[in-house]
Amino acid sequence: MMKAISFRGRPRHDKVSVHIQITSLFDRIRAVQDPKVSISPLLNQWIEEGHTVSRPQLQSLVRAMKDFKRYHHALQISQWMTDCRYLSLTPSDVAIRLDLISMVHGQEQAESYFNNIPKVLKTHSAYGALLSSYVREKSVEKAEATMQKMRGMGFMISSFPYNMLINLYSQTENYDKIEPLIQEMERKSIPCDKFTVRNLMAAYVAASDICAMEKLLNWMEEDLHISVDWNTYSVVASGYLKVGLIDKALEMIKKMESNTPIPERPPAFKHLLSLYARTGHKEELYRVWNLYRPTYEYPEAYSCMIASLSKLDDIEGAEKIFHEWERDCTMYDFRVLNSLLIAYCKRRLFDKAESLVNKAIEGRMPYPSTWSILAKGYLEDKQMPKAVEMLKKAISVGRKGWKPDSIILDACMEYIEGQGDLEEIEEILRLCKNLVIPDDKDIHKKSPRTSAAEENCVSAITT
Repeated sequence: MMKAISFRGRPRHDKVSVHIQITSLFDRIRAVQDPKVSISPLLNQWIEEGHTVSRPQLQSLVRAMKDFKRYHHALQISQWMTDCRYLSLTPSDVAIRLDLISMVHGQEQAESYFNNIPKVLKTHSAYGALLSSYVREKSVEKAEATMQKMRGMGFMISSFPYNMLINLYSQTENYDKIEPLIQEMERKSIPCDKFTVRNLMAAYVAASDICAMEKLLNWMEEDLHISVDWNTYSVVASGYLKVGLIDKALEMIKKMESNTPIPERPPAFKHLLSLYARTGHKEELYRVWNLYRPTYEYPEAYSCMIASLSKLDDIEGAEKIFHEWERDCTMYDFRVLNSLLIAYCKRRLFDKAESLVNKAIEGRMPYPSTWSILAKGYLEDKQMPKAVEMLKKAISVGRKGWKPDSIILDACMEYIEGQGDLEEIEEILRLCKNLVIPDDKDIHKKSPRTSAAEENCVSAITT
C-alpha cells in the first residue's frame, strides 16, 4: 500500500526571528510571564515613545508568542494589530487568530469568529484552522463535517487536512477510517509528507498493529526521499515496548540514539531516558544520562531522569539526581521537586515528602500542583485529614483560573461533610472564591448541602 504513495518533504519554516528593530519590544513582551497580564498597554507605550512597528514585525511577534505557547499574548498582539493599528488581516492572519481564539477562549467562540469571517478571507487556511481546533477537541463529527465542506470547496489540495484526520482517528481509536484517507490521497495524487508518515506510524502503534508498523518503517528506510529521524524510531520503540518486545525496542532505541543530530539532542534526550526506563535496563539509563546530561540548566531533563529512576525503583538514585540539580540550579523549578514527590508518595514516604517541600518553600512560592501531589498521595493512603490540609494549601496558592483536581476535591468535600465540619467547608469555599472550578464539579454546588447540614446541626442543638 505504501509503495504507491510518493513522498515530498514539506518546506521547512525557519525559526521565527524577530527583526532587530523590535528586539527591545520583544524583550519587553517576553518579560511579562503571567498570561493574565495584558500586554496591550506595553504595545501602546512602545508607540507613544515614538517607535514604529510594521505588519511583518507584528506577525513575527504573534508567531513567536505562539511558538512559546503564550497564546493569550499572541492573541492580544493579533487583536492589537487591527483594533489599535487598523491593519487589515491576511488569510494567514485570520487562520492564526482563529487557532488562538480556540486555545484561549474555547471552541464556541472560535466557531463564532469563523462564522463572521468575510467570505474573501474564508480560505483553505481558515478551514484548516477550524479543522485543527476540532481535532484538538477530539470532535470527530464536526471534524468530518468540516473536511467534507473542504472537499466541496476544492480545498483538499495538500496533505495537511488528511494529516489532521489521521491524527484524530488515531486518538479516538477509529483506525478503520485511516486507510480510506490514504486511498483518497493516492487517487488525488496528493503526496505524503513526514507528518503523514509520522501520524500513520503513531496510529499503528496505538492499534498495536506491529506488522503494519514494521512494513511502514521498512518502506521509509528503503525510500531515498525519506530521512527517518529519531522521532520515528522513538515511536517504533514505544510500539515494541507496548507489546513486550524488549529486544526489538532496544534495537530501535539504539538507532534513535545514533540518528539524533546534536541540535536535536535536548528533546530526544528525554525520550531516550523514558524509553530506557521502560525497558528496565538501568545501566543503559545511566549511560545515556552520563553521556548526554545537559551542561546547562535544563529542569525538564532532571524531572525526566528522576521519574525514570523512580520507575526502576531506584529512589536513592533519584534523590541523588535531585540534590545535584538543587545544588547547581540558579532558578528553582518546582516541577523537578514534583517528580521526586510523586516517587515518595507512591511509596508512602510522606515524612520525606513533606520535609522536602517545607525546605523548598522557604522564601519561595510553590506551584499548587506541589500540594496537590501530596493531597493525592494522602487520599490514596486514606489519610483524609492530611489530604484536606494539602488541598487547602493547593487552593491557597492557586492563581485565578487554576483548577483543583476534581477527584481530590470531591473526595475531600465528601469527607468533610461526613464529619459535619461546617467551618472547614466554608473555609474551602472562601479559598475557592476567586478560582474557576470545572463546571461539572463546581465546589460552590456544595453550598446547598452545607446549608442542609447546618439546619440539621441547629435542629440537633435546639431539641
